Amino acid sequence: MVLDYSKWDALELSDDSDIEVHPNVDKRSFIRAKQNQIHQQRQQRRHEIATLGYERIINDGLLKRIDGLLTALKKHESDSRNPDELVFQALIESAGDPKEDQPPAPPENVHAQETQPKYSQMMGSLVDQVKKELDESKPANRYQAFITGVEGHKTKVLDLQQQLLEKLAQLEKEESKKITSDSIHTGFDSSFVSSSKAKSEPEKTKESTVELLNPGRAGADNMDAVSSGAEADIEDGEGDEEGITVRPLTKQFAKFKIGDYRETYSFITDHPEILTEKRTDELLMEAFNAQISGDETYARQCVHHGLLLQYCRSLGKDGVSLFFKRITTEDHRAGVMFRDDVNDTYNRIKTRAKELAKSSAEGQSEIEQIQLHAVDPSTKLNISIPPADSKDEAHVAAREIFNRFPPDLQKALESESLDEVNKVLGKMRVEEAEDVVEKLGESGILTVEQGIVDATTEEGKQWLEELEAEKKTKAPETGKEEEIGDPE
Repeated sequence: MVLDYSKWDALELSDDSDIEVHPNVDKRSFIRAKQNQIHQQRQQRRHEIATLGYERIINDGLLKRIDGLLTALKKHESDSRNPDELVFQALIESAGDPKEDQPPAPPENVHAQETQPKYSQMMGSLVDQVKKELDESKPANRYQAFITGVEGHKTKVLDLQQQLLEKLAQLEKEESKKITSDSIHTGFDSSFVSSSKAKSEPEKTKESTVELLNPGRAGADNMDAVSSGAEADIEDGEGDEEGITVRPLTKQFAKFKIGDYRETYSFITDHPEILTEKRTDELLMEAFNAQISGDETYARQCVHHGLLLQYCRSLGKDGVSLFFKRITTEDHRAGVMFRDDVNDTYNRIKTRAKELAKSSAEGQSEIEQIQLHAVDPSTKLNISIPPADSKDEAHVAAREIFNRFPPDLQKALESESLDEVNKVLGKMRVEEAEDVVEKLGESGILTVEQGIVDATTEEGKQWLEELEAEKKTKAPETGKEEEIGDPE
């Protein structure tokens, strides 16, 4: 078998090559000199490549402006004015944008000792050179000869470009013959860094979750096995409601009408972040709040969209397209099952909302309050706030008690209105209100001639009923007496 060693021809080994030198020449010094020679040739070759490439760029810009000048000259070819004036006018018309007059900067160490002229200066020099040639030849048609002269310079630049291209190709071929460290680069590279997923929103310490009744069977080929499991949310305590905040994107998704699957699919495609379990929780919470508010249509809509997201998640990688394909197929068993699940979940939310509203109403009606009422309508209520600068021991003690009262109670006492005091007492817990009433009596801030009755006790309620009955019986008699009064 013949071995092919041609793949090693591109290697340039100058420091450990097996070479033979004259016995009087030091091999290590010879190799070092050879290395320096190779490095110098390589640097010179790369410098020439950069220089030739830059010169081609400059010549391309110059050719563009020569073409513009020729176009302007040929446009005035039939004009009978002075040829030199026409040439000057054509030069002005072909000048182009002043911002592009400056050639691009050269690479490092290329034409470093020379100042690169602007394109307008190059064109001016070309026009002067053509005029000088015409002054020497004295042609009969000076303007036509000027056009011919410019075309001749264009041909020279094109020839120069071709020479530069051939020289550049030769140098690049020579450069690519040998493999160097500069030509080695990473072909394929990949890396994976395990990092925690950025959290765009704060996590809640307590949140309700939507569970599948049979999560193990939910797959891309078995949509029938998906179940909402929304009863886990509905039967949770009300304490979980505080941990769920319905975000704007969720509310925007909830506004799509039931059956508008084209818009719904487009929205999910544009916002894939909505396919999370937490978004389903938010939609169910929005449905619960809407049901309590009496908006049954919106509540059912939220339930429908919440379960829609859950089904899409449960169907796997292609769950979104698979779900919409089946739900839009007429009389598909999966669609019937999904709609039944929506109805069941909505009915549970409706029942739960009704129970909560009922218990809330009963709870409010059974709230116990401490309220103050006078025993007799003729009894005068006296509120006496001790002065702050009094030196009397009883006043000082009463003032200390007054200062320990909450600001709203102090304000109510200063108004000397029993209704205002009752409003403040109604907001307090029963134990706290009883303590306040006791301190008001002990300090002498609140005094009544015939005493004070707590209307929440059986005795107080009885007194209050008797007072109201007495008022009703006295009202007609008073009116009658006024009617039959002495006319005089």
